[in-house]
Amino acid sequence: MGSRTLTGPQLFLLGGSFLITLGSFAVLPYMSVLLHDRFGLGLGVVGAVLAVASLVQFSGGVVGAALAARIGLRATMLVALAVRTAGFAAFVPGLTRPVVAVAALFLVSCGAALYLPANKAYLVAGCGPERRPGLLAASGSAFNAGIALGPPAAAPFVLTSPAGLFTGVAVLFALVGAGHVLLPSVADESVGVKDTTAEDKTVEDRTGEAAGVAAGSGLPPFAFTVLAVYVFMFFQHYLALYAVPRTSTAFYGAVLMGYAILLVVAQPLLARRLAALPYATALRLGFGAMAAGTAVLALGGRAGIAVGAVLLCLGEIVLFLKNDLEALARSAAPSATVFGRQRLAAGLGAFAAAVVGGQLYGVAERAAAVPVFWLVVSAQAVVLPALLVVWARGSARRRAGDGPVAAHRPR
Repeated sequence: MGSRTLTGPQLFLLGGSFLITLGSFAVLPYMSVLLHDRFGLGLGVVGAVLAVASLVQFSGGVVGAALAARIGLRATMLVALAVRTAGFAAFVPGLTRPVVAVAALFLVSCGAALYLPANKAYLVAGCGPERRPGLLAASGSAFNAGIALGPPAAAPFVLTSPAGLFTGVAVLFALVGAGHVLLPSVADESVGVKDTTAEDKTVEDRTGEAAGVAAGSGLPPFAFTVLAVYVFMFFQHYLALYAVPRTSTAFYGAVLMGYAILLVVAQPLLARRLAALPYATALRLGFGAMAAGTAVLALGGRAGIAVGAVLLCLGEIVLFLKNDLEALARSAAPSATVFGRQRLAAGLGAFAAAVVGGQLYGVAERAAAVPVFWLVVSAQAVVLPALLVVWARGSARRRAGDGPVAAHRPR
């Protein structure tokens, strides 16, 4: 999607998305170090604080959607950026007061929860289905570019001059927020179906029962998002523990950088093809890539880790984008509401992975069989989506059996 197809506000939002994640990830990846080493908090306390903050950041998207419905998209983004600016600024006095630092972290998390649904809804406002894949893919690439560059950009300053780093990030957010003031107001309207029942019938007539089940309600895209993030977060949380002892810190950093570059470049290039794929096919490809990637990780070594990361990146590209597109297309709710629900789904998946993953990895480590951990994750990537499809088909058949057509069927 070339820049000539983008409006000025869309270009600004994409640039702002990069700067926002650049600033956020200049700080957030180092919070465990700051809370533990600088403030002396125990690792258990640090883990609990970060887990709750992450859950707030994801699940609070539904609150952001509700606020957008009440005060509008632009106003919601302004409120969110004001909250995040205050949070990063509060880290400066928090350097000598742990309670203030924890409060600042929760302010930052709340601001992120409010911002993203409104940002994505504004980006696709007034756009037809042919433009949404490219816009959402470009948005994802902008966010991921900031995620990739933020930590190395801040590394020289985190421990030596954190006050200057926090001040700089707060100023950056204030400037981005000031730019949002100049955005024109837009209405947040549904970009999906208006009559869900009619849409379900159309989909079922076109692609058969299996596709109809996947499209039948807002639940499947939500549920498949939970599963996709659940599987992905095992990789996100535990690759460092697995890869660094088997290779090196430098190799692990190179893998992360390559992953980010592939994600940033490939997602926009594949967006239109992914949008054209039937949902069931995209699910098979995405979860298949994640299953294959985690299985390859079990081989260990540089080649296994690198190839596994590439496959997981492809799975992320397919599933994260396609689930958002399906959720939009099959909901009559405003776009911000849809994106808020998708953020909630991501939060549930990430939280479940954190709870389950720690236990599984601990068992595998104690048994000196850590590669088996990745095989268990691979099996989940195959079995859990299949179980969800079976459950959805059963639910659809039960609903059909209770419907008016079944009531008049000859016995």
